[in-house]
Amino acid sequence: MRIVHVFRAPVGGLFRHVIDLAREQAARGHDVGVFCDATFAGDRNEGMLAALSEHLSLGVARMPMQRNPHWSDMAALNRIGAFVQETAADVIHGHGSKGGLYARLGAVARRGGPIRAYTPHGGSLNYKPGTLIHRTYMMIEHLLERGTDVFLFESRFIEKRFREFVCETDALARVALNGLHPEELEPVAPAPDAADFLYIGEYRFAKGIDTLLMAMARLSGDGLRPATLVLVGQGPDEAALRAQASALGLARQIIFRKPMAAREAFTLARTMVVPSRFESMPYVVIEAAGACMPLISTNVGGISEIFGKESGRLVPADNVVALTAAMQDAMTRPRDEQMMPAMRLQACIVENFSVAKMADTVLAAYAEAANRRINRLGRDTVRKVV
Repeated sequence: MRIVHVFRAPVGGLFRHVIDLAREQAARGHDVGVFCDATFAGDRNEGMLAALSEHLSLGVARMPMQRNPHWSDMAALNRIGAFVQETAADVIHGHGSKGGLYARLGAVARRGGPIRAYTPHGGSLNYKPGTLIHRTYMMIEHLLERGTDVFLFESRFIEKRFREFVCETDALARVALNGLHPEELEPVAPAPDAADFLYIGEYRFAKGIDTLLMAMARLSGDGLRPATLVLVGQGPDEAALRAQASALGLARQIIFRKPMAAREAFTLARTMVVPSRFESMPYVVIEAAGACMPLISTNVGGISEIFGKESGRLVPADNVVALTAAMQDAMTRPRDEQMMPAMRLQACIVENFSVAKMADTVLAAYAEAANRRINRLGRDTVRKVV
């Protein structure tokens, strides 16, 4: 098959998903290309995109893209349409709200046109229900549903949210869980000077880092030795978080680090904390669990799907008291007792979250969507997906 993946910024879990999926598809003999934003800056992510491009026989096309609706979207739609024609794509797979818009409108249904696949990755589905922006985006998603051959949700949570807030769809729908490579299932041990806690991710409100800092302040006041925390990431709220840490008297207990590879970051602390208010299917949780790292996490999005039978250990979001209690337990419980649930969670990751299984599901869904179109419109409406 000739497959084009469309997304906006080469960053975060969405980008990791595309990297893994595109490389696995290429390794299986498919011709793959990507279309993404040209304005995003970041040496590490640019390097990752450059490394991915070495596996892409259909190449990389880039042009400026805005996160929100913008007049430049028309130029981008024209360009993606041309790229689909140039590559003779059999499948165009949009990721995230903007990538999904471009993929489906840039490959308008026609006889012989590509199969149109869409993976939301949360995106517009994570806006607060009932707000004007949520209603607006759900209306757009409803209109675009008509131009979708197959939905590939990365979590059951997002599939449920789509059906609840957008519509019940007659299009093919499958859940393709994010996955790890075998080498990512090797345990990672903390460094001798490791901190107590670790956060990895963007610095923004949805991630709940302010709640984590408040819990740190409560820990320091509970008769324990001062807890230490490493924050690894970047984002628009960094200045506010630094100010909050200083106001809480935590400046000496917290280290801010720039983004780095997850497994490198795992060595920096003994326990990882995920204090998020909103998530879909966060890679960092899967990666930490795969590395057998003790985890404290809020019960949001698809995280309970990762924890499975261990989901009773999850804490409510925006609950400083519950988060503090879980962190205090981690500081006082013997290491071997902490490792038992970590090992059980790792076994769940091994069974359910692999790149190979994710690719199997996605490729089978492309073929099934093509068969549906053949049955409905005739064989000349698809190129060679089946």
